[in-house]
Amino acid sequence: METNLQNKAIEVYKRLDKEYPDAACSLNHKNPLQLLISTILSAQCTDRQVNKITPELFSKYRTARDFAEANLDELKRIVRPAGFYNSKARAIKEAMKIIHERHNGEIPKTLEELTRLPGVGRKTANVVLGDGFNIPCIVVDTHVKRLSKRIGLTNSNDPTRIEFDLMKIFPKETWIKLGHLMIDHGRKVCNARKPECRICILKDLCNYHLSTKGEKQ
Repeated sequence: METNLQNKAIEVYKRLDKEYPDAACSLNHKNPLQLLISTILSAQCTDRQVNKITPELFSKYRTARDFAEANLDELKRIVRPAGFYNSKARAIKEAMKIIHERHNGEIPKTLEELTRLPGVGRKTANVVLGDGFNIPCIVVDTHVKRLSKRIGLTNSNDPTRIEFDLMKIFPKETWIKLGHLMIDHGRKVCNARKPECRICILKDLCNYHLSTKGEKQ
């Protein structure tokens, strides 16, 4: 059974990689610190909106110490367009204080250390590890969760369980890009409410499309 799933996973990856060869992180960043902050801001906010905020933010604050010592009200003003600005500004300031004081201003490179930071969950940590440090991991967001379930790569609703299920069937060298490929396909074709099954390059592999419900789309 697992061999069949592995074969299916490899075919899914090949097709998505051919369709979206340039799939990559859409958050503008120059280093892991900027990526961490951008990812915190991206919670319940579009990457496009975050990218409008960060030029001013990163020109004003460059290091963990800069953010740790930043005026909280000024930080809130800058990040306000990202929504939930009170909690996000506070999380950024507190996380950067910990990084400055306990990690010599360097972003941690382990899941355990990253998820101890305020405002940083498993998904955010995996974004930083994968796109910031090129450490193999799989980011499970709403698009990855939806595609994985529809295609039949997992039966779980739990993001962490889905992450582990995908790690079992996809080759390690595909993990980082896999998330970006699924996100692109989820945004452009396999959307939540009205998936474009007719034009989907994965429809012959997809349990959802092959089901009665999928055939009606």
